[in-house]
Amino acid sequence: MPQEQYAHRSAMQTSEGPQVYKVGIYGWRKRCLYFFVLLLMILILVNLAMTIWILKVMNFTIDGMGNLRITEKGLKLEGDSEFLKPLYAKEIRSRPGNPLYFQSARNVTVNILNEKTKVLTRLVTGPQAVEAHSQKFEVKTLSGKLLFSADDNEVVVGAERLRVLGAEGTVFPKSIETPNVRADPFKELRLESPTRALVMEAPKGIEINAEAGSLKATCRTELRLESKDGEITLNSAKIKLPNLPQGSSSSAGSRQKIYELCVCPNGRLFLSQAGGSSTCQINTSVCL
Repeated sequence: MPQEQYAHRSAMQTSEGPQVYKVGIYGWRKRCLYFFVLLLMILILVNLAMTIWILKVMNFTIDGMGNLRITEKGLKLEGDSEFLKPLYAKEIRSRPGNPLYFQSARNVTVNILNEKTKVLTRLVTGPQAVEAHSQKFEVKTLSGKLLFSADDNEVVVGAERLRVLGAEGTVFPKSIETPNVRADPFKELRLESPTRALVMEAPKGIEINAEAGSLKATCRTELRLESKDGEITLNSAKIKLPNLPQGSSSSAGSRQKIYELCVCPNGRLFLSQAGGSSTCQINTSVCL
């Protein structure tokens, strides 16, 4: 630039004075910025108030939240608790002196899993029944004595006495093995087979006693008492066979009421009027 032009331009700027350029936000932009800042402060205060209210309502403390307390031994729940998803815990117990309740609208299921998350034992308590799924089920006393045991092979009742309180008694579809069958004191003992034979077998002997009352065995087809190596003893003050057939009388006018008990070769029993000698041979027609 020529020296004359530069001097002329400098003289013009000096005569007009210095120019000032404004830097910042002015006008409606400034008012919008203040509005957003004020709105943000209001939201922060509302959020803080809601947080304090939630902490107050939920009873948040240093020890826990609501009925949940964090102790040195674990978590402590006071009052009723509801779990919407599975609960995993090493031990669940109630406070000393208080019962522990498990309540569900449908059923309560307890599963025992192995390290591969496979169910080994399952206990299901539902509205219709209580089901236990396991290889073996046992019921024991506090001292460890076995009361009841069930598995695939057998069912064991370890109590000293098995009582059946049903009005119809006990039904065994197959055989039963026991050293003693007896009724309660002052109660009757009844062994009945309505449609099949009643078979009692013992390798050493069968003993049936009615010391204070009567003994009655009734069946529809056959009653059989069998002992292979021992004996069968009927011990009572009187033994009556009222329905035995009677043989024909040796004398038509005789009114004698003394009879002789006779046995046929096929085992059938019949009565024959007693005489001076045995009259069983006279009435062998009853055995036919």
